[in-house]
Amino acid sequence: MSLTQEKKQEIIGLYQIHETDTGSSALQVALLSARISQLTEHLKINKKDHSSRRGLLKLIGQRKRLLGYIKRQRPQDYQELIKKLGIRG
Repeated sequence: MSLTQEKKQEIIGLYQIHETDTGSSALQVALLSARISQLTEHLKINKKDHSSRRGLLKLIGQRKRLLGYIKRQRPQDYQELIKKLGIRG
């Protein structure tokens, strides 16, 4: 159910700010977005999986809080990130 190590490394390579970055806010949002899309696809098939639905809602809330933080601290980076991830229509 979770992201594979290869997929995670690929996302880290795309969104890390510097070479040793493993936990910046932008990177965390990117990893959460990948996990959210994976869970969304799972729930399309398994409509009655309520525990996964609850986990999905928790991930969405966490991503929302991180995006709010990025928006307050670095508005330009926020705009770039949401455009790159394709979120917030």
